[in-house]
Amino acid sequence: MTNPQLVEQTREGSVLVLTINNPPVNAFSPGVPEGLKAGLEAAAADDTIEAVILIGGGRTFVAGADIKTFNLPRDQAPDLRGTVEKLDAFPKPTVAALHGTALGGGLELALACTYRVAVGGARLGLPEVKLGVLPGAGGTQRLPRVVGAPKGLEMMLSGSPIGAAEAKAIGLVDELVEGDLLAGALSFARRVAAARPLPRISEREVVGASPELFAQAREAINKTHRGQLSPSLIIDLAELAATRPFQEGWQAEAVKFMEARESPQSRGLRHIFFAERESARVPGLAKDTPATTIRRVGVIGAGTMGGGIAMNFLNVGIPVTIVETGQEALDRGLGLLRRNYESSAKKGRISAEDVDTRLGLLTPSLDLADLKDADLIIEAVFESMAVKKDIFTRLDAVAGPDAILATNTSTLDVNEIAAVTSRPQQVIGLHFFSPANVMKLVEIVRADKTSDSVLATSMAVAKQIGKVGVVVGVCDGFVGNRMVHRYGEEARQLVEEGAAPGDVDAAMNALGLPMGPFQMTDMAGLDIGHAIRVHRAQQRGEPEPDGWLDRVVKTGRKGQKTGGGIYDYDENRRPRPNADVQALIDAYRAEKGVTPRELTQDEITRRLTATLVNEGARILDEGIAARAGDIDVIYIYGYGFPAYRGGPMHYASEQGLQGVVDDLKRYGKAPAPLLERLAGEGKTFADWEKEPRS
Repeated sequence: MTNPQLVEQTREGSVLVLTINNPPVNAFSPGVPEGLKAGLEAAAADDTIEAVILIGGGRTFVAGADIKTFNLPRDQAPDLRGTVEKLDAFPKPTVAALHGTALGGGLELALACTYRVAVGGARLGLPEVKLGVLPGAGGTQRLPRVVGAPKGLEMMLSGSPIGAAEAKAIGLVDELVEGDLLAGALSFARRVAAARPLPRISEREVVGASPELFAQAREAINKTHRGQLSPSLIIDLAELAATRPFQEGWQAEAVKFMEARESPQSRGLRHIFFAERESARVPGLAKDTPATTIRRVGVIGAGTMGGGIAMNFLNVGIPVTIVETGQEALDRGLGLLRRNYESSAKKGRISAEDVDTRLGLLTPSLDLADLKDADLIIEAVFESMAVKKDIFTRLDAVAGPDAILATNTSTLDVNEIAAVTSRPQQVIGLHFFSPANVMKLVEIVRADKTSDSVLATSMAVAKQIGKVGVVVGVCDGFVGNRMVHRYGEEARQLVEEGAAPGDVDAAMNALGLPMGPFQMTDMAGLDIGHAIRVHRAQQRGEPEPDGWLDRVVKTGRKGQKTGGGIYDYDENRRPRPNADVQALIDAYRAEKGVTPRELTQDEITRRLTATLVNEGARILDEGIAARAGDIDVIYIYGYGFPAYRGGPMHYASEQGLQGVVDDLKRYGKAPAPLLERLAGEGKTFADWEKEPRS
């Protein structure tokens, strides 16, 4: 049924203008195709109409298909392919007038038009690969015919949009419009209406194609998209565009799109797409909660973490005062920060002027009192409760009365830290992940007395500096590190039973993680994990831990920072086994009376993922995380769990929770009550999220 409000028809002389009004982003959802088809039919039936313009109302053209409709049966989904076919066959010139974004189905709609004009700020792209699918309405066939095979492959495999100026340079846009878009589009449409139209894109040849190009693309995705289905399908379809008639590629695209859409990988990526957006909605936090504007930031600690945190704010133009206890440490930290910026400039990511501008916003200091004007102060020092409590005690005396005091602790009790101040409502945890200037995740740790305004401000700040902020509760390790500590314990146990560290890492690499547990530990520093284990043992009144990994640390091997930990490293930081470490492991097994056995890759993977999921279920049951999707977002952005698996909780639901429970019991682990209940009821974590909460 046509909804006249979704596609408005207006006449400007001999040009019919079809304006898509489907806020906020004009998604191609039900009603839009019907409105467009009705407009085209009206224009075809009217001999006085010489051209048709498609334009978006509001802030954008068409930002893409409505992802929520992906799961609809084909006969209920919006008919994008049918609309594109109607446009392609339309007998009169059609002009897509682009502003904002023309992404995915929006760009495919524009590609089916005879011409495309755009304002300078428009962005164009086919990002479907990021959702585990592929352009399904002619994009794989038309884009290479317009921009050539190399650029078409680049755009579809990266999923990254390009600007209007570049689009004009490569022929994707026919004219750039200055000033009013509609006026410019009307002028263009009247000119082309009187001229001989260009050949339809579907009638053009693909340039720049060769067997070598497609072979190189297939080799490249083994590194950039390892284990993923949709990039391989995109290359296959682009090759069809170059070698076969349009209709053959068009029909194959429809089949391949459905194959990709129904794959577990696409379900995983779509899950994360929605989970990330849902994580921004904090239970119990009203939408109109006031947030403080952060104009100046203080960072305590100029080490790797403190410097990285400072860079996030400098990058968006927020001045930072960074404080250290000694001049030598301060100089070392400033030098590292400068080198990071200069390295980015050498790689062309920023300009030399950007380096100077950002460093010009940084004020170094040896005095906490210099933080008196900061709106937000982030402590990033050694992971010691005594040290942090001392800093917060002194900070409380010098910080402004409305300043937010944040700790970057990765494991410690934020309530205990807040208790030493006179303003616990102003204290929050902002757990950045290393390297802090690169990793997208920030765990926002809400303490018992953290005010709603401070929480809302922290969420806004995370977004402002380009991070994904996920709110979590207070417990040892919060969400990410609490789970990874169990994961690490299981990894060490696997080695004790007979696996080599390299076998354990390889199993998780095969699952899609860029680093296995021991590769990750070596990068973070073996001494840090050892210190946490010692701290926990002391809290429980237990002897100092003496596992095989603790013994490695005591030999002086602390990971990549000392040139060797569990592995040795070459100048390119490539790991290789160390004979002394293996001998230490062998001796440890003998001392404990363990006869090593062979462990398969499947067992290693299942045990490690089951361990993560089991602890995640406990975290959900305790209310430390609000949603299973929040845990998935944390693990993808903080620990490199492959996005196409959807995160550990989604992956477990896909595999079947009963299988996870069976694995835990098989290897002597107690399943979390929530996990066992859901498995017994045949439910998933998504089902649990729909259950009412008290």
